[in-house]
Amino acid sequence: MALFKTQLFFRGVSEILGSEDLGLLIFSDNMKERQISIVCDKSMALQIEFRLKRLPITNIMLPEVLCKLLNIHDLNLEIIIDDLVDGQYRTILYNTETMEPMLIRASDAVLLSIVADIPIFMDTKLYRQQSVHYSINSRGVSLPVNTISDKMLQSALDKAIADENYELASHLRDEQKRRNKGNDKVTD
Repeated sequence: MALFKTQLFFRGVSEILGSEDLGLLIFSDNMKERQISIVCDKSMALQIEFRLKRLPITNIMLPEVLCKLLNIHDLNLEIIIDDLVDGQYRTILYNTETMEPMLIRASDAVLLSIVADIPIFMDTKLYRQQSVHYSINSRGVSLPVNTISDKMLQSALDKAIADENYELASHLRDEQKRRNKGNDKVTD
């Protein structure tokens, strides 16, 4: 079965309000019609910001040094996000000549993409399910609840209850139940 894929274009790094240790990597399609967010840790957000600011120190940092050492620019590579597993995007680094796949953490794949100019694609069906309308001047970013960690989900649920936002709390609790059902099937 052929994979229909949408190329993603990196648009920037954002913060998650109320979380000091997480960031968001923002992508859109080429036409800037829809956008998608990938959660990353604060250190990865900082690494990506170094590259966006073109800081000279990056020339001697590990990703750049390894890319030069391995002549990674001469390889035919692409990154494909093809599934969502336990709140994390399954991301694969493909050698398009040998079709050899290698699993890679989504945020690491983004850094590699920036350093080595490797295109990132997402399964089109997954992209349509997970993306939201793109707004260039948006003050916030929507994040699909199925892409956040269990810890973030619980924190968001606690905050929704504290803020008496019961509709949101109900939605978050439904996501927790859905995840727990999935875990029950694995342990049965």
